[in-house]
Amino acid sequence: MNDDLSDIVDFYNSELEHEHTRLERHQLEYELTWRYLERYLPERGSILEIGAATGVYTVELARRGYQVTAVDMTEKLLQRCRENLSAHGMQNQARLVIADVRQLDQFVADEYDAALLMGPLYHLVLEVDRKTALGQVYERLRPGGLIFSAFISRYGILGDLMKKMPEWIENQAEVWSVLELGRDPENPRKGAFRGYFADPAEVAPLHESAGFETLVLAAVEPAISADDESYNQLYGARRRLWLDLLYKISAQPSSLGASRHLLYIGKKPITG
Repeated sequence: MNDDLSDIVDFYNSELEHEHTRLERHQLEYELTWRYLERYLPERGSILEIGAATGVYTVELARRGYQVTAVDMTEKLLQRCRENLSAHGMQNQARLVIADVRQLDQFVADEYDAALLMGPLYHLVLEVDRKTALGQVYERLRPGGLIFSAFISRYGILGDLMKKMPEWIENQAEVWSVLELGRDPENPRKGAFRGYFADPAEVAPLHESAGFETLVLAAVEPAISADDESYNQLYGARRRLWLDLLYKISAQPSSLGASRHLLYIGKKPITG
């Protein structure tokens, strides 16, 4: 491995509750992601969920009858995941594993029908580590198995920064490091979110270099920039109609750069 991620573990240990409720704040991201999961996942099967965190996806996947192996680097997050599963009566529906996505061969040997990476690629700032992670996942999928991986968009995040951290623009070294390299400077602020922010154009080639066939690259927050609340307040038929519309435009190239989060879906080829 090339990068020490102990600071990432420390970050999530200190942000446990904030991480647990993140998708309550970003409801469009969650609901659009599920639209794609429902479209592409097999009706049943085994799922390798890497970066399971507190189990927001784990619980719903288990509830739908999938056999889930939930992996995370952070023991406190997985403990909350275990509690979350137990609270929903599904403590026996998922296997929990503490592991680094770059070293799955030490912990995960099975073949899976699908893999979810809903966060790990945010934090692999070195390209070699992102490629290693995808190679590890590729080896653990059956032929025809699917990968769903999430990225933070390099340009889509700017609206969030303007809204929540307007002072960020004053640190020009950090601004240009993110824009040019997709990551913070070599010595980011202690305790800060250290991540990789992807150019949408690089996402499909990155996966294809690991052997995947690209099915779709989608924006999971199209049209809203940093305005979560306007979507969160919708309900009933009106909310469903907006979700239908945003789903339809989510794979448009013009939506990708403006969305904070991107979802890649690919397939391991069936050979022979």
